[in-house]
Parts: sequence; structure tokens; C-alpha cells
Amino acid sequence: MFANAPLWPERASTIAGNVDALYIFLLVVTGMMCLLIFTCILVFAARFRARPGHEAEQNEGSIPLEITWSAIPFVVFMFIFVWGAVIFFKERTPPRGSMEVYTVAKQWMWKFEHVEGQREINELHVPVGRDVKMIMTSQDVIHSFYVPAFRIKQDVVPGRYATAWFHATKAGTYHLFCAEYCGTMHSGMVGDVVVMEPAQYEAWLGGGTATGSLVTTGQGMFQSLGCPTCHRFDTQGRGPNLTGVFGKPVLLEDGRTVVADENYIRESILVPSAKVVSGFKPIMPTFQGLVTEEQMNALVAYVKSLSQPQSGGAAGTPNLKPPTSQQSTENPR
Repeated sequence: MFANAPLWPERASTIAGNVDALYIFLLVVTGMMCLLIFTCILVFAARFRARPGHEAEQNEGSIPLEITWSAIPFVVFMFIFVWGAVIFFKERTPPRGSMEVYTVAKQWMWKFEHVEGQREINELHVPVGRDVKMIMTSQDVIHSFYVPAFRIKQDVVPGRYATAWFHATKAGTYHLFCAEYCGTMHSGMVGDVVVMEPAQYEAWLGGGTATGSLVTTGQGMFQSLGCPTCHRFDTQGRGPNLTGVFGKPVLLEDGRTVVADENYIRESILVPSAKVVSGFKPIMPTFQGLVTEEQMNALVAYVKSLSQPQSGGAAGTPNLKPPTSQQSTENPR
């Protein structure tokens, strides 16, 4: 009768086994403690019950006993903490070279765009055996990207990027949910992650209707917004040279140093005066409200591509003209 009611979803990612092992350990430890506590309650209630001729006596306690029942739980809890922290940091650190998928959540759908330019709604196609990094933002309210079979869940908030990654181990179709109440149609914000064999995925990728890679789209946006006027590929621009800046430390005008990640690039476009690069003036206008979330993704992908090797960048990266000179290690603003 329980054949169709498994205790947990299918395991379909490299991290799923680690998460399940920790969860089972927690169940075993709490179950044993529950059994021990209730056994002690019943034994002590029977043995030390009120009886005629017996008076209760004050017990001053035992220091060794108190140390024991404090130290053992402390060791167990620290073990759980370390185990959980290892899994947490592994889940939050996408491997280098991961395939990237940009995601925009909105009431009530998931919009995906691959770097090759393929777009999907409520359905995400990925290859089996490949690290996949989700770069996600929300267009309206807080959502949460949740794939039970992969054991990953990541809140997606408006105004910034959140990342999650997975490595699918089995081909198949897996449920995708929004795990954060996001409005009246929250229960309908569902989809599928379709994990395909590499050859099938390449065939799917080549058979779509993409008009150009995400980087190419971003390059067009970069040109149309007039960004090259200030962000030149030499030392003469009024804004920093963007070549080679992604992932590098950036010295700001106020003396701080930040790393140029996706959120830094995003903030530089929407609120350019927030973090002004050392040696430059806060003259860049804001593009808040002038670019959509999809256009922002394309711009971020283009700026990231300027830090990739020109001969061997990620799929979908155009053959960009190398800069004539290098500005410095500083970044966009």
C-alpha cells in the first residue's frame, strides 16, 4: 500500500544523498532522544512515586552528571552544525565552468534564458552530468526556486541576483515549485526541469528559435545605450575599462574594495553612484526603469564575457575585439 508513497522524492543530483543522510541522522538522533526521555519519565514516575512512609529528600545534584549531560549534547550539536555547514557551503559554491542559466521569476511563472539564447517559460532543459548555475532575480515579489529531486531551494528576491547550482545525475523530468507564498496564484507557479542526455540536449539546443546568444544581445544593448562612449577599450574613457574586470577586486573612491560579481555589475548599471571606482567621477546616469530584467541579464552576461579568453569563452560568447590597452584592475561604474 506504500508503493506509491515514498518517504522522500527521488534523488537526482549529486548533493541529494548528502542532504538525505543529514536528514536521516537528525531523525535518528531526535527519535532516540525522544525514546530515552519518555523511558526515563516512565521509569522515574514508577520508581519515585509517592508512597506511604517515604518522604521526599533534597538532592544537591552531581557535578559529573551535569557535565556529562551538557557535554554530550554539545558534541552532538556541534557535529550536526559542522556537517550542515559543509553541505551549505557546497550548495552555495558553484563549481568553476558551470553552465549558466539566467532566471527571472514573476507572478506567476519562471522565465529562463540560456547563454546560447534559448528562452523557456516554466520548463528548463539541462544536460545530465553537467554543473548548472542558476543566476536568478525576481521581477516583483519574493519567490523561491525549489526542485525537490535535487534537494535545492533558493529564495529569489527583487533587486539583486541569487545563485544556486545543481549537477543532475539522472535523465528525466522533475517538478519545479515556488516555495515562497507570492500571491493568489502561488500554487500555480510550477514547472519542470527536463534533464536530457548530452546528445539530446545539444539537439534540443540547436533546434530552437534563438535569434542570438545572450552575450550578443547584451553587446547590442551596450551599444544602443551609448555605453562605449565612456567605457572605452583604452585609457581615454570617462568610465572604467570593463575588460577583465569580472571576478576581480575593485578599489572604490571611498577606499573600500569589492569583488566585481553579477550583483556589482547590476548595481553599477542601476545605481551607478553607489560604488564609484577610484579615479573616476560619479557622472554615469542611472538606467533604473530603462532596462528590463531580461535586458539586464544580457548586459551582465556581456560584461562577464569581456573577462573570458577570446579563443575559448563560454558557449554563446561572440568573437569580441580585444581592447587596445588595459585600464587597471578596477571596474565598471
